[in-house]
Amino acid sequence: MNINMKRLFIGLILFLTSAHLSYSQDSTTEQEIKNLSKAKWQWMADKNVEELNKLFHKNAVFVHMGGSWGKDQELNIIESGGIHYKKADIHEVSVNVIGDTAILLNRITLLAVVGGNEVTNPFMVTEVYKKESEDWKLASLSFTKLLN
Repeated sequence: MNINMKRLFIGLILFLTSAHLSYSQDSTTEQEIKNLSKAKWQWMADKNVEELNKLFHKNAVFVHMGGSWGKDQELNIIESGGIHYKKADIHEVSVNVIGDTAILLNRITLLAVVGGNEVTNPFMVTEVYKKESEDWKLASLSFTKLLN
């Protein structure tokens, strides 16, 4: 094997190895975000504002059918029971990682108590996470009601 063929062969191996490592890191990050989202739904159902306070970015925004607001108002609404996220049945999840930002889409059926009334709605929920130091922080949570 001549020197050029050896270089080409070594280059190809390095390329394939780096591509595999990059995919593995993305897969690990995607699973981490999925697990974090799933935990978030449980914390919301349990009204665990202590864990949610750690998860929510200080400048997070929340978009609901009834309006939009920031972190403090969302935590107050959850703690007071203004909205009680009783159960999110998750039907589909996808994650797109772009650098230090992850966008998760959930197609869910949400059972909630809003204003004292129990309601069930199908939603596409967009969650945007931002990596800060070693932690992922929820920067945005938006609900889009589906027609089906």
